[in-house]
Amino acid sequence: MTEHLLKILIVGDGDVGKSSFVHRYVNGQFNKTYKMTVGVDFSVKLLHWSDKEKVRLQLWDVAGQERFISMTRIYYKGALGCVMMFDVTSTSSFLNCRHWKQDLDNKAILPNGHSIPCILLANKCDLAQRVVSAESINRFSKANGFVAWMETSVKDNTNIGEAMRRLVQEILSVKSNLDSVQPGPEDSVNPQLESEDSSSSRAAGCC
Repeated sequence: MTEHLLKILIVGDGDVGKSSFVHRYVNGQFNKTYKMTVGVDFSVKLLHWSDKEKVRLQLWDVAGQERFISMTRIYYKGALGCVMMFDVTSTSSFLNCRHWKQDLDNKAILPNGHSIPCILLANKCDLAQRVVSAESINRFSKANGFVAWMETSVKDNTNIGEAMRRLVQEILSVKSNLDSVQPGPEDSVNPQLESEDSSSSRAAGCC
């Protein structure tokens, strides 16, 4: 049986429900009170993905406080996917997703140079005092290259498992494509045999 090890980041402002999300997903429980995450918290969940595949998730819950932002490059290293979360009752937490996404795209890069797959979660959708519209979220998600977005409620267990399945599915698809284009010994090119023409054509088609 094949086992995939996937490092997934959980990012967003403080107090949007990231730690609650991880605890609900990993342990199936909801706690009303959580201590503020200092730096990063780390959790593991094993998924029996199919008859032939197991997926071991390393979930890195990254602190949302500004003083920890300078550490994100260390936390992001080796990540293959990301959950970005905001609170639908907090406009600022939604607007700050733009900064989180820019930080992520600058520091978490796949071997092919692309950004890691990221899903956008609009948390606390069970609360009546919503201030961020679905239209705004949809527009932001499409403009910033998210895999998808979903409304979630950690308290009511709404779309928690579904969101993670969607993200893991995307990560495995991207990972499969990356693995298939990794040059094997027979595919490797001897740099000394390359002509100037071949190197320039490769450069022209790289993007």
